[in-house]
Amino acid sequence: MNAFDGNGAIEVARGERAIIAVPELPREGTRRSAEARAEEAEGLAEAIGINVVAARPVRVRTVRPATLLGKGQVEEIAELAKENEAGLLIVDSTLTPVQQKNLEQEVGTKVIDRTGLILEIFGERAATAEGRLQVELAHLDYQAGRLVRSWTHLERQRGGFGFLGGPGETQIEADRRMIRDRMAKIRRELDQVKRTRGLHRDRRQRAPWPVVALVGYTNAGKSTLFNRLTGEAVFAENLLFATLDPTMRDIRLPGFDKVILSDTVGFVSDLPTELIAAFRATLEEVREADLLVHVRNMAHPDREAQREDVDDVLASLGLAEEGAPPRIEAWNKIDLLSDEDRACLVEEAKRRQDVVPISGATGEGLDALRDRMAECLRNGEQIHCIRLPASAGGKIAWLHSRGEVLDQRVEHDELELSVRLSPDNWARFQTLESA
Repeated sequence: MNAFDGNGAIEVARGERAIIAVPELPREGTRRSAEARAEEAEGLAEAIGINVVAARPVRVRTVRPATLLGKGQVEEIAELAKENEAGLLIVDSTLTPVQQKNLEQEVGTKVIDRTGLILEIFGERAATAEGRLQVELAHLDYQAGRLVRSWTHLERQRGGFGFLGGPGETQIEADRRMIRDRMAKIRRELDQVKRTRGLHRDRRQRAPWPVVALVGYTNAGKSTLFNRLTGEAVFAENLLFATLDPTMRDIRLPGFDKVILSDTVGFVSDLPTELIAAFRATLEEVREADLLVHVRNMAHPDREAQREDVDDVLASLGLAEEGAPPRIEAWNKIDLLSDEDRACLVEEAKRRQDVVPISGATGEGLDALRDRMAECLRNGEQIHCIRLPASAGGKIAWLHSRGEVLDQRVEHDELELSVRLSPDNWARFQTLESA
């Protein structure tokens, strides 16, 4: 359990028996109840095969620097772990290295905090070379401050990075040096990946195809919707963080022969800062989109808190500022609502221009979503009357693929078209005409 593997990830054994403690800290503005937080933490744990045998909220009136929790609370958790034969304690909060070390000693189990748990999931799910590098960088950043612990992952298994100290070095000093060196190497590799992605984005921007990015809270149904819209079969399960690496496919929308649809990593409350930093390059795909579709799970009791969490992450990426891509909401999973709740939601959606109720599972509402996406992408477009020789097949085909041909009629040897075009495509067509 919890030994570094070759990719820098901390391995948690599947089937590990665990208990979850959800500290209710003395802070204002908490968006969720302790019960809802416990349920989400349990879902995170189960996403990597941990067997949660008990979960309980813990009200913290005074934060203890040594253990976060009070002495009596730690003793109760230790007894609970013993009764349930649990070998792992998950604390749904951020622990300092000292708190983590002391809790391990007091409770008698291994301890992982919320950040560590999310890093575990990302470590298991990252599929692409870039994703694995980003996860490894986040793991190392998190792990670097935890070499004060009474047991260390690096001490147990050194095969991943060859943690061998030079003459006179303590093991911790050697580990820290090797971590710093490895992090520097990963950053260089990610810089190269970032430059490559930038070139790809430049090529897409020169092409006439708009980009639509699906964003939302983890397990909101983005990948299911992606599969419905594209006819693909990307991994889509009822799991938190089922998708980590961005996937892009072509789709057709009314008036658009080709649109790039991107499925992105799901967001979560209190997303570790290490991961926001590590995945910034991936999330730049969201920043470069022409339209954001915020997929929301409307059957979830904390749907408003989840919306606020997604807004916070988008704001941290600069996507709440002037000039940010337009955004619409796909109110997903309406098939799971009661008839009464569904009717209320549909009525509310009718009063808004930025909302479309859908079900990615059944396909309901997807035509309306396609129409709304196309409308947003057409924002700023104008209708042009264009006359071309009937023999200009290439230019006519260009107009059909890049714009929306509203009407066309033949007069003698000429074709008169009424075409809706974006300013960029109108400029491109004029260049094509003068060539």
